[in-house]
Amino acid sequence: MAKANFSDKDQAQIVAAIQLAEKETSGEIRVHIESKLATDPVERAKAVFFELGMHQTVQKNAVLIYLAYNDHKLAIIGDSGIHEKVGDNFWQAEKDLLITHFKKNEYALGLSIAIEQVGEKLKAHFPFQKDDKNELSDTISFGGQHD
Repeated sequence: MAKANFSDKDQAQIVAAIQLAEKETSGEIRVHIESKLATDPVERAKAVFFELGMHQTVQKNAVLIYLAYNDHKLAIIGDSGIHEKVGDNFWQAEKDLLITHFKKNEYALGLSIAIEQVGEKLKAHFPFQKDDKNELSDTISFGGQHD
């Protein structure tokens, strides 16, 4: 099971990063972790995005960081609202940052830094409003087709 490879401390660090990043934005960030992947990581991330209901945010500003760690595959995708603001280059830069940290087995640190940077972009384009509500869970989702 994917969860076993992330200690309670790692999980708490990642969730805290999500909560901190979302404090100043109406955007939503989720992390999904699986151990194995039999398909393209972007296609799997899109499926998970819909499974988690991330396509239902009011401003279309949800971001998913997807990781299949045993297969060394990952993807970062954003809904149309945020994607049209930041474009492919931003997602690629975040993916490169994650790969750099993952090569050093710094999974929680890499995810936390990427979450922080995604949060900054969300804050710039979707600042927090008084009436904003947390539309999606801040918890990490684990598992999938092959776990």
